Amino acid sequence: MVAYQDLSYWLSTVDEPLTPRPPLAGDTVADVVIVGAGYTGLWTAYYLAEAEPALRIVVLERQVAGFGASGRNGGWCSALLPTSLTALARRHGRDAAIAMQHAMHDTVREVGRVVAAEGIDCHWSYGGTVVLARSAPQVQRARAAVAEARQFGFGPEDLDLLGPAEAVARCGATGVRAATYTPHCAAVHPARLVRGLARAVERRGVTIHERTPVTEIRPRAAVTPAGTVRAPVVIRATEGYTPALTGHRRALAPVYSLMIATEPLPDETWAEIGLAERETFSDHRHVIIYGQRTVDGRLAFGGRGAPYHFGSRVRSDYDREPRVFAALRRTLGDLFPTLGPDVPVTHTWGGPLGVARDWAASVGYHRADGLGWAGGYVGDGVGTSNLAGRTLADLIRNEPTALTRLPWVNHRSPRWEPEPLRWLAVNAGLRLMHSADERESRTGRASRRAATFSRLLGH
Repeated sequence: MVAYQDLSYWLSTVDEPLTPRPPLAGDTVADVVIVGAGYTGLWTAYYLAEAEPALRIVVLERQVAGFGASGRNGGWCSALLPTSLTALARRHGRDAAIAMQHAMHDTVREVGRVVAAEGIDCHWSYGGTVVLARSAPQVQRARAAVAEARQFGFGPEDLDLLGPAEAVARCGATGVRAATYTPHCAAVHPARLVRGLARAVERRGVTIHERTPVTEIRPRAAVTPAGTVRAPVVIRATEGYTPALTGHRRALAPVYSLMIATEPLPDETWAEIGLAERETFSDHRHVIIYGQRTVDGRLAFGGRGAPYHFGSRVRSDYDREPRVFAALRRTLGDLFPTLGPDVPVTHTWGGPLGVARDWAASVGYHRADGLGWAGGYVGDGVGTSNLAGRTLADLIRNEPTALTRLPWVNHRSPRWEPEPLRWLAVNAGLRLMHSADERESRTGRASRRAATFSRLLGH
């Protein structure tokens, strides 16, 4: 039996026991079957059950609700998209890109509305995001981000460029030269959010079967070792675990992101670090880092950089990479020297997120065969999954809305290359980004190769 509370700091501090719900007991029928009890699957069930209470909705989960990224992420409910506005406009047009960004701004508010309405105690704090610039190349990228926002009609109320004093007032890291700030983000306790959402859908009559692995998704059927659930509508909501499904090995690449959490820090330390409004924080380096101040006074801090594993393998021992945890401690100590040379870490964890070949999240539903999907969030799924759930609910119910006209609807990303090309390309890209960040910190000069690679990814 998996010790679920050991999978992350978040799962160790939920407000309920992590006792699995009853598994599927045999063949059954439903109106809608959803594979995956993370944010995507549960938001889809929530909005469907709200709109049509008579629907028989079944959610199948390999482990327990929130086992995957929904219970292990950085706790940013943000309006971030994995592709830039420029890349979206290039693919779908300027108006479509603007509509997508506005929809994401609305999504953060919608999640906050549901959290309040359902009484989900997930430590919601609408503090925004500050992204620091601590080198000349990072300042250039900060200015470019703001310039892009202005080109698409988004003003300082959506994304602002802060000077050094304003930036440090929000996040007191060392060497800060500038920052960008957006109010469109809330810090959350992600596991409390997903567990509360599971209880909310059950109150609406949705059935969740845990410890029920799905091995194959077919038109109008989800197949498990315990039996098959037959339904006119089958939704795949499996994100980084998608490659384990028959026929989906190259649909998404599972890339690991790892995190650490400090012990609760004293008030005098927080007086130096800041984050008084529980702003989420990052900086403008190539290899993404992310953090938040938790309600109990910890720094929860994470980053990419763990290797991609050959054949899109996902295993529990990949959740913990001592080399990456050590690098995260060094980075946190570099940002906030007040923590001392040995950053006081109490929790370490990680898990896979889903990356599409064109770095584009998507949501879709094909009425002819009843199959739907959402995912490819590249680590920005806390908010995006809510938009996906609302969109899927409209698509399934055949309700044309502003959401069903968004550019990510029915987008099909190319499949990833077969191995070993996939392993070589993903890990070569990670090494390039790491070396670019090291070079920039050492010389203060931007890396053209990293910038070119970023453009190839659609950033």
